[in-house]
Amino acid sequence: MHERLQGLIEFWRYLIHRFRADKASGHAAALTYTTLFAVVPMMTVSFAMLSAIPAFEGMGERIQLFVFHNFVPSTGEAVEAYLRNFIVQARHLTWLGVAFLAVTAFSMLVTIERVFNEIWRVRKPRRGVTRFLLYWAILSLGPLLLGTGFAVSTYITSLALLSGPHALPGAGAVLKFMPLLFSVAAFTLIYSAVPNARVPPRHALVGGAFTAILFEAAKSLFGLYVGLFPGYKLIYGAFATVPLFLLWIYLSWLIVLFGAELVCNLSSTRLWRRKAMPRLLVLLGVLRVMYERQRKGEATRLVHLHSAGWLLPEDEWEELLAFLEREQMVCRSGASDEAWVLCRDLGSYSLHRLLNRCPWPLPCPDSLPATLDEVWYAPLREALLRYQAEREVLFGASLAEWLKPSHFE
Repeated sequence: MHERLQGLIEFWRYLIHRFRADKASGHAAALTYTTLFAVVPMMTVSFAMLSAIPAFEGMGERIQLFVFHNFVPSTGEAVEAYLRNFIVQARHLTWLGVAFLAVTAFSMLVTIERVFNEIWRVRKPRRGVTRFLLYWAILSLGPLLLGTGFAVSTYITSLALLSGPHALPGAGAVLKFMPLLFSVAAFTLIYSAVPNARVPPRHALVGGAFTAILFEAAKSLFGLYVGLFPGYKLIYGAFATVPLFLLWIYLSWLIVLFGAELVCNLSSTRLWRRKAMPRLLVLLGVLRVMYERQRKGEATRLVHLHSAGWLLPEDEWEELLAFLEREQMVCRSGASDEAWVLCRDLGSYSLHRLLNRCPWPLPCPDSLPATLDEVWYAPLREALLRYQAEREVLFGASLAEWLKPSHFE
């Protein structure tokens, strides 16, 4: 039990480290700025799609009311009125204005996909037709699916078994969880479809449920803060709703991105358990695996390093590849963008040159593991120990002695 608890703590510590390393706060700020400009185009396109089907007449306004009532704190009521007026005016735009709205909506989707790909360490984003079809499906089919789901849920809640004097016991409590279920479904779909990577459905579901619960908790706390500390009204006056709404959007994106980090790292539970190892040892281990596989005529992927015992996370793998690619030691295999081969004869590249070119410092002998299942490790450790002893002899004198003029006479 203690080991499981310790492992859970280490995992969340690793998750927070990744969250900060990926600069999620900066990405959330950029997404907040993009959302501010894209929320009206997105809602306008959604309402236009719903109004194109007679059965969904008036459904857009009901969905908007449902979203602002259940997913936005009470500060969003004034913003909702402003957005409604903007959307009504946007419906009378010319074709040029409609095209501008579409471009703005697409730019928001591009920004979201770019941030998610950075979290998943995707080197190759979607291109051309594939990206266009995905965005078009989100803008066209998304509102229709949302309208269908909302219509079905409205019909279910109107049944006598769930509402009215003859409703089943506990039916009201079930209906209260409908917004939470909608949130779980929405976040699960986002984590599954947006990144250009394979996301296991169970991981997307876990992340969607976690994000939805965290989102509900944040909404309650934010509403409590607004109610208990109304000092912002003294500062901003009637304009207070706008900065509060922007702050809520920023917090919402922080929650969404943290959920994305959770989904991304659920599939790498073995990686955060590994002990930290000097980067030079990892680099030599990677080169050894690539060298042996190339002698067999095979390319190397990250999964092959994991099979060989080198549990590298994707960001560390990408960092090592960037260095080796700059040194013109590796290149992509023609068969796949994720497969790599050596493009230089290692017989003409000395370890001394690698150490001089390596951007990471030499490891201290005290920090080296006692043993390592690599044939090169024992002689390398011995060489580092000798190097440390020689350096202490050469530079063991005090700074005062080095700085005396007589020291060099």
